[in-house]
Amino acid sequence: MGVNIRAQETVTKYHSTVDKASTLIMNRVFAPWYWPDWLYYSLPVGKGFKSAIDILHGFTKGVINKKKAERQLQNGYTEHENEDNELDIGKRKRKAFLDLLLDQNAKDDTPLTDDELRAQVDTFMFEGHDTTAVAMTWALFLLGNNLEQQEKVHEELDEIFGDSDTPASVKELSQLKYLERVIKETLRLFPSVPFITRKLTENVKLDNYTLPKGISVTLAILLAHRNPKVWPDPMKFDPDRFLPENSKDRNPYAYVPFSAGPRNCIGQRFALLEEKIMLAAILRKWRIKSVKTFDTIEYGGTLILRPCEEVLIHFTPKK
Repeated sequence: MGVNIRAQETVTKYHSTVDKASTLIMNRVFAPWYWPDWLYYSLPVGKGFKSAIDILHGFTKGVINKKKAERQLQNGYTEHENEDNELDIGKRKRKAFLDLLLDQNAKDDTPLTDDELRAQVDTFMFEGHDTTAVAMTWALFLLGNNLEQQEKVHEELDEIFGDSDTPASVKELSQLKYLERVIKETLRLFPSVPFITRKLTENVKLDNYTLPKGISVTLAILLAHRNPKVWPDPMKFDPDRFLPENSKDRNPYAYVPFSAGPRNCIGQRFALLEEKIMLAAILRKWRIKSVKTFDTIEYGGTLILRPCEEVLIHFTPKK
């Protein structure tokens, strides 16, 4: 977001509150007696959920307000001053997501309200750390269980980076085709968000059944990604499923780790790039071996498909 949050206690409280809110949401989903708002928010569990949401919204509002204050202080910074700085010659200053939102808001005839702006930032704050972290955990776990595929990753990394210790450039990251397929296959087996919901805007007929307009439908991404009619031997870790020749005839909705359509994840390209950067940095230095296997690891979903136990991995230096 382009804002430096220095208080570790504040960040930790935000993260723990995200976990609490996620658990409470899932508990409500599977408890129909909690569905009526008037009942839910009159009970201790509902009051606890409201308190958690207030904390999350307060954190996000604080980030937005701090960014707005920083922008006001920079109003005196002129283009002429920027041109006089020789270090800036030939460089394009990249803006943070929140800056882009506020810039667009200033231009629009119908700008986002404060609540709408907060909702956009909420999405990036929540989905921008938890989902990516768990996806990288699963990728390392799977590579630690599939040493042949891990060796292919090391060969690709060695070919592109050699003995260099410099951080990966954008061009080099784009060349990591096999690592990209590893990430995609990880998200097939362990989609960070295992299900989504959609409210129907029209009647939908499925075989002999009609789902009426106005109801909410839950779509199980995890089950779709493990459907043997679409994915042969679905529990096998095989990054080559995503080779162009193996993907060309596949239904585009068979693989939707970031959802699909007009309400898909707006940060999916950023998430994939972030995962590639982190995994490349780790695997350039280490070989890994998982302690538990795919069949023995326990995992489950709140809003995020996460392990229910510690993921133990042995790290061995490559050099």
